[in-house]
Parts: sequence; structure tokens; C-alpha cells
Amino acid sequence: MKEKKKVILTCTVCLSRNYTTEKSKNNTKRIELRKYCPKCNTHTLHKETK
Repeated sequence: MKEKKKVILTCTVCLSRNYTTEKSKNNTKRIELRKYCPKCNTHTLHKETK
């Protein structure tokens, strides 16, 4: 069974923390996804926080 790590995604425009997701532990790159931000009211780039 692969281990997963919980991460928080933050909007790059308004810096609000909107989403939580999981990624595998052996993945070293940060996640970047285009998600809907309710504060900005648009789809924006969301990046993984430390």
C-alpha cells in the first residue's frame, strides 16, 4: 500500500487556503492545479503550501 500525505492548496491571487488533497510521499514536486476560488469567484492557479 502506498503512503499518502495530506497537503493544502492555496490560491495564488488572494492567498486563501481553499482545498486539501493527498499526494504520494515519494513525489517531491509541488502540486499546481487550476481550481475554483470562491473568494476570487474565478478559476485560478492553486499551489501546494509548505
